[in-house]
Amino acid sequence: MTIKSLIFDFDGLILDTETPDLLAWQEIYAGYGLTFPVESWGRIIGGAGASQFDAAIHLEELIGQPLDLSALRARQNNVSHTLVGQQPVLPGVIEFIREARHHPLKMAIASSSPHSWVDAHLARLGLRSYFDKIICADDVAPGRTKPNPDLFLKALEWLKVGAEEAVVFEDSPNGVRAARAAGIFVVAVPNPTTALLTFEGEDLRLNSFTDLSLSALFSHLK
Repeated sequence: MTIKSLIFDFDGLILDTETPDLLAWQEIYAGYGLTFPVESWGRIIGGAGASQFDAAIHLEELIGQPLDLSALRARQNNVSHTLVGQQPVLPGVIEFIREARHHPLKMAIASSSPHSWVDAHLARLGLRSYFDKIICADDVAPGRTKPNPDLFLKALEWLKVGAEEAVVFEDSPNGVRAARAAGIFVVAVPNPTTALLTFEGEDLRLNSFTDLSLSALFSHLK
């Protein structure tokens, strides 16, 4: 198996934006004396294609009376964004992508988030120059983010590599499903939040990028 490209998710894999999202909703639900349904919310992590779950509407339904949904979402968004701004790059990520730069590999990000979000954070973290291509929700048809394979198929097309020549790194079940649907070897690297969810179909699972060097991965793929 000759690997020519590495394709990375962004949210929850490079930067843990998902735990702040979860904590913000948990805080809001707790204010109403309710427990936030992590499993239901988990079905939309990595891409909304697997579920229509809406945390604000769900809270309104549980309470049984109208809520200001726009205000709820704005509150959650503000709390989450504040927490995201305090998050470091996840363990081992920088070392792994730096090691990859010593090999003749093309690297891309394939994210269900928009360019406005991903590009801004990559620039803030000083990571943009490591990647040859950034593929985001804006680059595929509406409703075709993960668990659909479109983002990964677009990455293969732009990088000019075959599915058998790539490895995908994902933190969520939706991302793993998308990579499998694209026919690409997929490594699951859950973060503290997505580790609570049920995964299936990954070819390899790590606790973090510190678990495996790139050279060790290449040995595994031989």
